[in-house]
Amino acid sequence: MAAIVSEKLLDWYDEYARDLPWRARPGEPAPDPYRVWLSEVMLQQTTVAAVKPYFEAFTARWPTVEALAAAPEEDVMAAWAGLGYYSRARNLVKCARAVAELGAFPEVEEELRKLPGLGAYTAAAVAAIAFGQRAVVVDANVERVVARLFNLTDPLPGVRKVIRACSDTITPETRAGDFAQAMMDLGSSICTAREPKCLVCPLANHCRARAEGDPASLPVKAPRKAKPVRQGRAFWIERDGSVWLVRREGQGMLGGMRSLPDNGWSARGDGADSAPLEGEWEAAGLVRHTFTHFALELSVSRYRGADRPSGEGEWWPLDTLDEAGLPTLFAKAARLALA
Repeated sequence: MAAIVSEKLLDWYDEYARDLPWRARPGEPAPDPYRVWLSEVMLQQTTVAAVKPYFEAFTARWPTVEALAAAPEEDVMAAWAGLGYYSRARNLVKCARAVAELGAFPEVEEELRKLPGLGAYTAAAVAAIAFGQRAVVVDANVERVVARLFNLTDPLPGVRKVIRACSDTITPETRAGDFAQAMMDLGSSICTAREPKCLVCPLANHCRARAEGDPASLPVKAPRKAKPVRQGRAFWIERDGSVWLVRREGQGMLGGMRSLPDNGWSARGDGADSAPLEGEWEAAGLVRHTFTHFALELSVSRYRGADRPSGEGEWWPLDTLDEAGLPTLFAKAARLALA
């Protein structure tokens, strides 16, 4: 089964491969490892459509890993704003600096895993796609394809070891990078989470779930636990066409990012209700935002007065607020305050 699956899938990929800015077309030389690595980091828990403009902006501003390594971390964090999961951006800078010190990306999976922020998936993807190494690359799309192909009915996350072992059996010795990308493309366009297009799937005749059960029901996911809800408060302080922004602590939730002052909700769960200035505050409304492990209800308060907050911060002109690199949560709060 393994040889015929990889052969059919690669034939399909040669004809239907997606045209993406970080990819090389089938038959072309492998892409720059920097572009492969950058795209894979950006694509973690993020859609291709969302990543494309960020990838193009990053590679225009920092065209090489050495250029990114030399960039101030705060500039990278600001350019990342809106992509979420901001620890990825911090690790991006650390990894770029490590690679620049080495002189190049390592070519083998084991050495790639030693770089900051490179887990099993990213290291395997870079090894296979950029360097042509045989590596087993398993993302969410590949999980879905393999679970259906082998009719794996045990629930996630427990079945992941079996999925990886099955993926290993069908990964070819040559064109491993194209095979990995073909699996990703198949999962995103044909073997989709809902209503898989089995009639046009190149692997339909080899899919055990199609022959024995219901492909759309796989992979089986454990019931989601309800996320706890935190409450917090953000403060909009405006004066002479500018708003007061602070920079968050370098580690922790949204670390290193510019933001509105808040009441510490990220550190203590429910922040103490302390405002940065005494005086008249008015409620601007409520922003809801979902993080990985909890949901947040952030009330936004506007200040009426001429006092300057104590502590470190900066007045940022409202007409260039889009350039401040506010994370999505505080961009939402800013839009609410300005409305």
